[in-house]
Amino acid sequence: MINKILRIIGKILSKSFKKKDDHYDDIHYISFFIWQKIFFINFNIPWPVHFTSYVTGSKNIKIGRKCSPGSNKGQYIQGINGIEMGDNIWMGPGSKIISANHDPQDFTKHIHSEPIKIGSNVWIGADAIILPGVTIGDNVIIGAGSIVTKDIPSDSIAAGNPCKVLKTKEKYLGE
Repeated sequence: MINKILRIIGKILSKSFKKKDDHYDDIHYISFFIWQKIFFINFNIPWPVHFTSYVTGSKNIKIGRKCSPGSNKGQYIQGINGIEMGDNIWMGPGSKIISANHDPQDFTKHIHSEPIKIGSNVWIGADAIILPGVTIGDNVIIGAGSIVTKDIPSDSIAAGNPCKVLKTKEKYLGE
């Protein structure tokens, strides 16, 4: 009975987000709603964000279905130069996407670069870092702790510092 009530409340609260993320069941939306809409942590972000994560420049972030950057623990998403994300992107805890570097002559300014582009069906492992101007293709796995400084082609498994392609990946079989 309690679960049924929680699911109903979750469905109602999920409508407070502009885009419902298919990653989560309705019960998770209760937690997201409480932190974002009641305690005002990441309150201006129109998708679910974990209370320990930080998203900045959300107006420059375009996201697809099954994608809510910042929804896992300890993530940092900085969209100053833009981030374009496809469908079905999963990000491990502590992962970071940083679209702009600081100007070495004036740390209060940022250097303009191309937006970060991440294709569909991508897994970004825990504590991985995606740096400015990078393009990650479709059907890619980025290993935990990797630092992505250069483009990663589609159908790849990549890892390391700097991140390099280790092998090709079979096609994604999920939805």
